[in-house]
Amino acid sequence: MAFRNTARRLAARVPPAASAAPVSYPASTVAQSTRAYAAVGVETPAWTKSTLPPIPPAATSKPEPKPNNAAAKTNPTLRAAVAATAPRNDWTREQIAAIYHEPLMELVHQASTIHRRFHDPAEVQLCTLMNIKTGGCTEDCKYCAQSTRYQKGTGLQAKKVESVESVLAAARVARENGSTRFCMGAAWRDMRGRKNSLQNVAAMVRGVRELGMEACVTLGMIDAAQAQELKTAGLTAYNHNVDTSREFYPSVISTRTYDERLQTLGHVRDAGINVCSGGILGLGEETTDRVGLLHTVSTLPAHPESFPVNALVPIPGTPLGDREPLAFTEMLRTVATARLLMPATIIRIAAGRKTMSEEKQALCFMAGANAIFTGDKMLTTECNGYDEDKDMFARWGLEPMKSFQKSPKPEA
Repeated sequence: MAFRNTARRLAARVPPAASAAPVSYPASTVAQSTRAYAAVGVETPAWTKSTLPPIPPAATSKPEPKPNNAAAKTNPTLRAAVAATAPRNDWTREQIAAIYHEPLMELVHQASTIHRRFHDPAEVQLCTLMNIKTGGCTEDCKYCAQSTRYQKGTGLQAKKVESVESVLAAARVARENGSTRFCMGAAWRDMRGRKNSLQNVAAMVRGVRELGMEACVTLGMIDAAQAQELKTAGLTAYNHNVDTSREFYPSVISTRTYDERLQTLGHVRDAGINVCSGGILGLGEETTDRVGLLHTVSTLPAHPESFPVNALVPIPGTPLGDREPLAFTEMLRTVATARLLMPATIIRIAAGRKTMSEEKQALCFMAGANAIFTGDKMLTTECNGYDEDKDMFARWGLEPMKSFQKSPKPEA
């Protein structure tokens, strides 16, 4: 009772509010917008946010919202990249850094824009990778379990080269599961003195092509004559990654120089074989090294036909076996920047995809990635399986890219 009396006294002290001109709504508006409202303790109709009729324009006093000027604020280097109608290979490191360091959401959006100009965004190339010769490599790549230098720690046993028949059997399984490119990797430093092995690889290439699939190999360093032999066999693409920037490279590998890698890419290109060359993120490099990697590949005489983006998979027993995983945002930023620098190139999410959620993979596809590895495994690490990727494609509205072609971008 005391509470009620106090409330009445306070209410009596409050002066009446100044009368305001009521907002009048057209009768038709009220009639169409009103719906039954019922709540405990409410005796008269009350408006909720969903039933409140819009205020007529005459009663609106707020100014019109200003147009979004985000595009006008974009840096000129990014504007030029987004406006491109053809690839260019005269990028400077400063220009690449200006793109790479854009706010991430804006970077992904702009990369998605140019991706749709050069590609069908629904198409993703399915590739399957087979290790046709495991272990026994004399190189000292600090990330690789196949080096003989780390065999004691990794426990990986070297194996002989797979037979042509077993490789083609695996290729048939890949084709039945939707893969259109079959990649074959061998743990060799180079092909010197491996004439018989090269002939076997050529037979594998011919067999894969007869299945109607694209054929790719990675065999270490090759010379001009070996590149020509592979071209004659029908090889579609040759993979030889540059791994990282020229400056950071000696911290990872000492048994093969950066220029030797570039020389191999030159032999491949001169033979008329598609170049597949990318890098590995998370080796301990700095942001400037990721910019340096992108500078190397985007200023080659011709952009690589495909650019694999690998996230380091730390393998116990290797010198980099205890590295912490790279932040996904750096992977996404690298994919988006690569798409803007090399608009016509196929960008492949390679090693490390197994650790990504579907949502993270979808962001990569939005940013311009349009190829993945699928199947039982990569060279020595896990790979997302065929069924897993089929389900993902169905959920996200993706479809496999056809062999030997990219569909034209959809009409607006």
